[in-house]
Amino acid sequence: MNKEILLVVERISNERGVEKEIIFQALEAALASATRKRHGNNIEVRVAIDRDTGQYETFRRWMIVEDPKDKGLEFPRSQLSISAAVELGLDMQIGDYTEEPMESVVFDRIAAQIAKQVIVQRVREAERTKILDHYKNRKGELITGVVKRLDRGNVILDIGGNIEALILKEHTIDRESCRIGDRLRGYLYDVHLDTKGPPLCVSRTDPRFLIELFKLEVPEVGEGLIQIMKAARDPGIRAKIAVHTEESRIDPVGSCVGMQGSRVQAVSKELNEEKIDVILWDENPAQFVINAMAPVEVVSIIFDEDSGSMDVAVKESDVSQAIGHRGQNVRLASQLTGWELNVMNEFKAEEKREAEAQNLINLFRNQLHVDEEVATALVEEGFTSLDEIAYVPIAELLDIEEFDEPLVEQLRRNAKDALVTKAIAKEEVNGIAPDLLAFEGMDNELAFKMVARGVVTVENLAEQSVDELMEIEGMDKQRAAAMIMKAREPWFSADAQNT
Repeated sequence: MNKEILLVVERISNERGVEKEIIFQALEAALASATRKRHGNNIEVRVAIDRDTGQYETFRRWMIVEDPKDKGLEFPRSQLSISAAVELGLDMQIGDYTEEPMESVVFDRIAAQIAKQVIVQRVREAERTKILDHYKNRKGELITGVVKRLDRGNVILDIGGNIEALILKEHTIDRESCRIGDRLRGYLYDVHLDTKGPPLCVSRTDPRFLIELFKLEVPEVGEGLIQIMKAARDPGIRAKIAVHTEESRIDPVGSCVGMQGSRVQAVSKELNEEKIDVILWDENPAQFVINAMAPVEVVSIIFDEDSGSMDVAVKESDVSQAIGHRGQNVRLASQLTGWELNVMNEFKAEEKREAEAQNLINLFRNQLHVDEEVATALVEEGFTSLDEIAYVPIAELLDIEEFDEPLVEQLRRNAKDALVTKAIAKEEVNGIAPDLLAFEGMDNELAFKMVARGVVTVENLAEQSVDELMEIEGMDKQRAAAMIMKAREPWFSADAQNT
């Protein structure tokens, strides 16, 4: 029977590629489990197998625990109080184990069945740990395997070494024919051991899969001479990649396309004939968008940095092509550039531009108290907000023809007042008292700064110290003291009446 144990360990270790020590530990756990079932599951058992002879010994164990306060021990058949251990002459600490030999169970059919269950579990755990150790640092690599089975749209790959990889349905390419025995590549995006299924998660739809394929097909990309800055995909249908190089002698687009399109076609074939546009990356966002929309000619572009969008104007005849089938082209271009692109014909773009310009002119006329000529000049010079006028360097405003220093100072002052009034009006909704705005010595800019410090009423102002108000930019000591005393006048009047 001892030789049988050694034979079991040897056979399983060779078949599953698992270390013998793991099999020995599984057998020890199985024999201990069989012993507990014979004597009652509430005892603690340890089995030790000699790794050379296969002989084994069994020990019953008790854990040393603290003395119970009110009730007895929680598990009296597997615990021993520290005081009882002292009485028995045992030199032990809480958490230690004391044990004594007991009769071993025979490695018979029942023990073998239990051992099989434990061994299978331990071997699976060992295999998954082995896979994790091998693949945990390989995220982002390409994985190649043979389709082992199909499960409700999911694809399980056999990648060799008794290792499986999973391609979830949402990571498969729509309408791609896939049969058992086919060889497939995928992008390894995750490795986990917390599920019962295959621990390797692979994708064929991830844009990074496209990038890795180009690294294989284009030596310049694999060597780092050409960088793929970004990729956007409609898996199995169309994709766009943005390429860049610092090497002036290399044409990044031509290198990725290859002679007669050979390189890009090889990648396309791997992706179920996905059409791929190779685009030159540019650090200038507008130029990058123009490149991304090619071969459509862009007539004009208007930025809106606050919303992260661009209005892209094209010729009327090119609108359909620019948008693409079901918006595919503009959607991929938006994903690639990081801007929300709104495609329109040049006439609508001009109408929108004129309407926005007129709105700005009206805004400047009303908020800056200037005539239409001055407001129009500001718009034509590219000013689009009161903030720009209030805080742009004076020199930029003086560069505008017929703008002199007094006018520029007035524009900046009116812009700041308008911004402060707007901010205060917004804050007033949250409880700013109107009497603070009308307070003697108060102006809009100072009121705005006080609001930022939490001073929203005259009472709040009265509670301030001179030193606290001096922390406000532009405040002098005399003005601070005068305002505080003025705000405290109601206090003195109340004291006088009480007296």
